Amino acid sequence: MNFDAYARTGVDLVNARLDDLDDLRALFPDENAWMRDEVAERDVVIFRRAQKRLRDVFEYGTSGRDAQAVTELNALLEAFPVQPRISGHDSSDWHMHVTSRGASVSAEYLAGAVWGLSVWLCEYGSARFGVCADERCGNVYLDTSSNCCRRFCSERCATRSHVAAHRARKRAAVGEQVTVAAQPTAVADSLSPVS
Repeated sequence: MNFDAYARTGVDLVNARLDDLDDLRALFPDENAWMRDEVAERDVVIFRRAQKRLRDVFEYGTSGRDAQAVTELNALLEAFPVQPRISGHDSSDWHMHVTSRGASVSAEYLAGAVWGLSVWLCEYGSARFGVCADERCGNVYLDTSSNCCRRFCSERCATRSHVAAHRARKRAAVGEQVTVAAQPTAVADSLSPVS
C-alpha cells in the first residue's frame, strides 16, 4: 500500500482551488476519472471543510503543535473512516485501497487522504508537514528532504523568495551607500568657516 500517494492526495486537496464543482473535478487525476464523473455539488462543501481542517493539521505540524495535529487527524479519521479492500484485475495486480468503491466520492477520497497523512505523521513526525515560506504562496507540502530542512513547496517559490530577498538586500545596501555618501558633505559643511 502506497501511503505516500494517499498523503499526497491530502496535500493536493489543501492546495486546490475549490470555488465550484469544476475546480473540484480538476482535483482528480486520470486514474480517478470515475471520481471526476461522480462528484456532485454537495461534495464541494464537504471538500472545503476537510480542506480547512487539513490545512490546520499542516499549520500545527509546522509550528510544532503535535498534539493538536494528532487530535485533528483523529477527528478526521473518525469522520472519514477507513474501509480497506483488496483491488486489482488479476493475481499479479492485487493491492490495497483504504475505502470501498461503493462509498461516496468525498468519503473515499478523504478517507485516503486522512489515512495517508496520519500514517505520514506516525512515520516521520509532524515536523515533516510544511507550509511554504514564500509569503505570497501558502501552499502546503510534505518534507521529504534528508535533513528536514525544506522550507518551500516548490523550486519556483524558493527561487522567487530568494530573488526577492537578494533584491531587498541590494536595495538596502544602495540605500546605505547613499546615506554614507551624503554624510561627509554634511560634515564638511559644518566644519567650513562661517563668513
